[in-house]
Amino acid sequence: MSKDSTDQSENNHGTLSIRTLAMPADTNPAGDIFGGWLMSQMDIAGGIAAHARAKGRVATVGVEAMTFHRPVKVGDVVCCYTDIVRVGKTSMTISVEVWTLKARDPSEKVKVTEGLYTYVALDDEGNKRPIPEA
Repeated sequence: MSKDSTDQSENNHGTLSIRTLAMPADTNPAGDIFGGWLMSQMDIAGGIAAHARAKGRVATVGVEAMTFHRPVKVGDVVCCYTDIVRVGKTSMTISVEVWTLKARDPSEKVKVTEGLYTYVALDDEGNKRPIPEA
């Protein structure tokens, strides 16, 4: 891989929202990382992007089109990329792609999962509020 691993490549899109390390406590009995743990990392990444776009509090209201392509192993660096694909009056949909830098070969970047997350903007009382113009 000629690009630095922090750069975006032609194989992924969006903004790097979080990067974390897959740890032994996050595995199933087969030694793979739990899908639920991975989904929570994706939700965190999407929430960061949604919060920035909504300029305030947001809540996850839906997850759709979740696809797991490859397993994540202990020691892999998990990189979540986000891209806002739709903004409505009070909600937005964010595409989240997860790529890993493999522990055995950090130059190997692999797309492991992707999904669409929907967030709604909330006011201080927890009620829906309009999303400001970009």
